[in-house]
Amino acid sequence: MARDPRVREEVLQRDECLRLLASRQLGRVAVAVEGWSPLVRPVNYRFDPSSQSVIFRSGTGTKLTGLLRAHAVTFEADEIDEAGHTGWSVIVSGRAEEVVRPDDLARVEALGLEPWVPGDLPHWFRVRTEMVSGRRIAPVEV
Repeated sequence: MARDPRVREEVLQRDECLRLLASRQLGRVAVAVEGWSPLVRPVNYRFDPSSQSVIFRSGTGTKLTGLLRAHAVTFEADEIDEAGHTGWSVIVSGRAEEVVRPDDLARVEALGLEPWVPGDLPHWFRVRTEMVSGRRIAPVEV
């Protein structure tokens, strides 16, 4: 299939990736655990500038079990304009760390992350932005 000549792909620098992460509230966390099929779940999140981390919550179930057992996770956030064939995607790879220390919990709770799903989501996680990559499909300037 031929590429759309009206758009171009650009690689995003780290600062732009972090700015874009901070601009959204919904992303996807992907977990691979040996012996399981890959698990991808949507999560609402906040970007914590002080720890340079993506923060989200979890209840009990397969997502929690996968996060606790996985050696690495991938988090992705994006924005897409289907009509204009443009958009961006930012990917963060690292280890999901459960936030359990009282001072850390107080800080992440202050970020204002309100779960979108009903029920108890007592487990807080962070994925530090140690490995970040991003791409943008943007209109070609004429």
